[in-house]
Amino acid sequence: MSEAVKGNEPTNEPIDVVAEVSNLMDPEASSQLLDSGMALLMDYGPKILAAVAIFYIGKIAAKWIKKIVTKMMAKGKVDPLIIGFTSSIVYMAMMVFVVVATLGQIGIQTTSFIAILGAAGLAIALALQGSLANFAAGFLLIIFRPFQEGDVIEAAGVTGKVDLIQIFTTTLKTPDNKIIIIPNAKLGGDNIINYSAQKTRRVDMTVGVSYDADLKEVRNILEDIVSKDERILKDPDHLIAVGELADNSVNFFVRVWVESDDYWNVYFDANETVKLRLDEAGIGIPYPQRDIHLYEHSSENKAA
Repeated sequence: MSEAVKGNEPTNEPIDVVAEVSNLMDPEASSQLLDSGMALLMDYGPKILAAVAIFYIGKIAAKWIKKIVTKMMAKGKVDPLIIGFTSSIVYMAMMVFVVVATLGQIGIQTTSFIAILGAAGLAIALALQGSLANFAAGFLLIIFRPFQEGDVIEAAGVTGKVDLIQIFTTTLKTPDNKIIIIPNAKLGGDNIINYSAQKTRRVDMTVGVSYDADLKEVRNILEDIVSKDERILKDPDHLIAVGELADNSVNFFVRVWVESDDYWNVYFDANETVKLRLDEAGIGIPYPQRDIHLYEHSSENKAA
């Protein structure tokens, strides 16, 4: 039993290095190794050279396309943030295509690699669905520019001056100096009113006077107020008309055009001036009132 165990133990005999080197130097063995190397070189050499060429040329082409995209977007006066992001995305997409083509040229199966990339992209898209929606909306907002920084807009239920436009959010500053951060997806899916898009705006006012008032005198007063305010534009012409015979008053519609920056100053000043001038002329501005008629029933009717 002990002899069998000893027979299975590894021998510690020294390796004859000279014999091994002699075997390697054997012309027949060397010829076989050389033939195998040449066969491998003939099989994979052209493929490797072609793969290197594809990668090198593809990288140059990707950089060239990136420069073209950057120049085209710069000529279109696109936001620098969008230019940098778009050109980087284009370059990365081109490089992925180049790498896949290079691996395919060597002989590596790229079908599974592409499937893994697609599955990973789908998983990331589902996980970042809300963020991607904000990103897409911000991308469109920056490209199409429905408003710019400094514009006064009304959107997503709030009104304010645009302070900052970013790829995911837009920041508004309200007249009372509050900061409102709105996700771009809400802006992209809602109506946007831009009060600063045009250089001029129309001030609409309604002036109600008593039914006993002299309408010609009221009109003359309103015309005088409009003509003396230098901030009111002459073109387009203003409009003063009896617009409504309401329940308690005769309503004059006053429509004047002003520079957008003068809108609120003209609106507030005109309202104050109209009240003062009508008071001076003794023309009353009625307020809602209701007449109550009381009927007294006689005692005979009560008894009946």
